[in-house]
Amino acid sequence: MGNMYAYGDIQLFTGTASLELAQEIADYLHLPLEEYDLIQFPNDNLFVKLRGSVRGQDVYIIQSMIPPVHRNIMELLITIDCLKRDSAGRITAVIPYMAYGRSDKKDQPRVPITARLIADMIEVAGTDRYVTIDLHAGQVQGFFSIPGDVLTAFHLLSDYFVEKNLSDAVVATADLGFAKKGRNFAAKLGVPLAFVEKRRRGDEPRARATTVIGDVNGKDVVLVDDEVLTGGSMCEAVEIVKEHGAKDVYLSFTHALLVPPAHEELAKKPIKEIVTTNTIPVPPEKRLPNMTILSVATLLGEVILRAHEGRSVGELFNE
Repeated sequence: MGNMYAYGDIQLFTGTASLELAQEIADYLHLPLEEYDLIQFPNDNLFVKLRGSVRGQDVYIIQSMIPPVHRNIMELLITIDCLKRDSAGRITAVIPYMAYGRSDKKDQPRVPITARLIADMIEVAGTDRYVTIDLHAGQVQGFFSIPGDVLTAFHLLSDYFVEKNLSDAVVATADLGFAKKGRNFAAKLGVPLAFVEKRRRGDEPRARATTVIGDVNGKDVVLVDDEVLTGGSMCEAVEIVKEHGAKDVYLSFTHALLVPPAHEELAKKPIKEIVTTNTIPVPPEKRLPNMTILSVATLLGEVILRAHEGRSVGELFNE
């Protein structure tokens, strides 16, 4: 069993951004969520105090970096520092959604690489390992010096569509940057791949969907991406594939940020089903009648268990 129990027992903690998901993980592992005191003072400073010792234990702190992003990041970092100072045996930050993934390079003069800053802060706080799901840019892994498990919801989402057994379908990416992952999705379903091409016109601040590369006429279309923020790109992609003769349109993405006006815009579009995960909690007011939310709790719970017991995580995916 490898180094099973080398760090004592598993102790699970959760930040306020991931309460429901953390409880699902705890239920999967048949473990309690450890309690601690979190106080926000009138000046917005945060204070954390553990209610029990973590000395020598294998500690996992679960927290997504969702709005309010900076409060949730600081809450995570302060809790990690608290755990470190109580002599935890090993600290693993489980971050289902990591913010600032788009700030991964200097693509213009005089700008920061904030993803690297986030990685540095997580390490300096006292983290020994990290776990996350579907980074927007894979190279962000290289910003960490500590080991980590970068997971994907690909199997969860693609298996769901395999079970739907869409008879005449095509997978389409809403962005050419997602082409490689889209190809894998299409291969899993055994269907063709198409691309929604985006171009910037004139002085427009962002690129807009202009055409479809590939045949979607008369076919069900599964539009795939890693995250949906305002829904602009996805909504344009829905319109374009419909204009090119698509039948039913499905959306599939991992991270449902869904900031305004995403809920309202997606509700207006002719979308058969929106399939996403709970890496980010989706409150009732953001849920649409055609939305299916798949849980990543079993995936994260199994990875925590395997990390604790010193077993391969890759075996989960036959890797």
